[in-house]
Amino acid sequence: MSDPSLLALTLAEARDGLARRSFSARELTAAYNGAVSEIEPLNAYITPTPEQALAMADAADQRLARGEALPLDGIPLAVKDLYCTKGVLTTAASHILDGFRPTYESTVTDKLWQSGAVMLGKANLDEFAMGSSNTTSWYGPVENPWRRPGDNRPLVPGGSSGGSAAAVAARAALAATGTDTGGSIRQPASFCGIVGLKPTYGRCSRWGVVAYASSLDHPGPLTRTVRDAAIMLKAMSGHDPKDSTSAPVAVPDFEAALTGDIRGLRIGVPKEYRVDGMPAEIEEVWQQGVEWLRAAGAEPVEIGLPMTKYALPAYYIIAPAEASSNLARYDGVRFGLRVESETLDDLYELTRAAGFGAEVRRRVLIGTYVLSAGYYDAYYLKAQRVRTLITRDFVTAFERVDCILTPTAPSAAFAIGEKAEDPIAMYLNDVFTVPANLTGVPAIAVPVGLSGDALPLGLQIIGRAFDEETVLRVGDVLESAAQFRCLPSFVAGGPR
Repeated sequence: MSDPSLLALTLAEARDGLARRSFSARELTAAYNGAVSEIEPLNAYITPTPEQALAMADAADQRLARGEALPLDGIPLAVKDLYCTKGVLTTAASHILDGFRPTYESTVTDKLWQSGAVMLGKANLDEFAMGSSNTTSWYGPVENPWRRPGDNRPLVPGGSSGGSAAAVAARAALAATGTDTGGSIRQPASFCGIVGLKPTYGRCSRWGVVAYASSLDHPGPLTRTVRDAAIMLKAMSGHDPKDSTSAPVAVPDFEAALTGDIRGLRIGVPKEYRVDGMPAEIEEVWQQGVEWLRAAGAEPVEIGLPMTKYALPAYYIIAPAEASSNLARYDGVRFGLRVESETLDDLYELTRAAGFGAEVRRRVLIGTYVLSAGYYDAYYLKAQRVRTLITRDFVTAFERVDCILTPTAPSAAFAIGEKAEDPIAMYLNDVFTVPANLTGVPAIAVPVGLSGDALPLGLQIIGRAFDEETVLRVGDVLESAAQFRCLPSFVAGGPR
């Protein structure tokens, strides 16, 4: 059994404990290796790496003993299996990448290892990050560590970073990397009762991250607290000449931004985020969040984001279009799955038919259609124009306010299979998160309460481009006001 006292620490507490030599990195990592084994029923990990984790922990202990500690020395992390990790199976949760072991390391994970972090393993996800429930993985669905009281039906952890979120929530990782294309960090964070941060587009390098939609993909962290997210973001950020979309901007000390003081800040409350059919409890927790920030000295301001209603349809044209281009490289010739055939065309067709799951095929077909002759202008170009108008709305709003407060998701976690036959209902899970991806601005999801079914609910703070410091500062105050201390039923001591 894993040591529960070590597993209960936040990343910041574990960092400080290692610095004091209260415990060793090997002891901490051994506890987490045990936890990874214990959460096997959740299917949160595709490839655990326990031996590699212990070797990395031993190296951290040596540095700590010499007084040469790195910022994340000895901190055990989960890595979403969309990040290429040198010599370690990288699948994007797809059959088509069977056996793929990269000869290189993604920039973000390389930065984490250079900071002393420890890799516990590769976390499960929706195939190629396409999904909002983590049920499209070739390796099977991930289960949320939370359950409704008196109802043992497994719930979705959200997607696509569901394995990362489930691992952090179930205390089988101190933190995890995720990617957010339309809400895939923030929505699973909300469903699992943890913190999820999508940085500004270009803040974290995409090099070595398997691409879904190149203009929308955002690497970022999932953590237990806002402070932990700030610590992770600093280690993950920085300009990367290998990524042409990486921004050459300085990396602030995000943790130092957590002053607890938001007096005088203006908090935008967009009226368009009150969507039809939104549960009353979502509206109530949103209004509670407004009052908490008001009590802390901020000024709520009602704002308009009139193009918001077009964000979801624009996203589901742009993202599949980019996916259809990005996934063309998976052809059975260079790496991964290969279905032998007599002709090259048959090789392509049979390999992709066998290697891609239903949701990936659906999105590739949609993307190919909207990019085809006769439809490119009618759909893709029009969606890009709408994206520009949505961005203009946010620019105008940020002339009046310092950040924006909204719900993270339109519901709490739902049962696995509950929406499987209705892809439109599944896509609507991203209604509150997609605008920040289309505009590239930073956003954080913070757990603030429980639903009527005793499941986590979160609120989202959206900020100006490259102003993660304000987003984190407001998120930290919201977290302090909410005092969300509930644990999932999978964790000892949590509500059952």
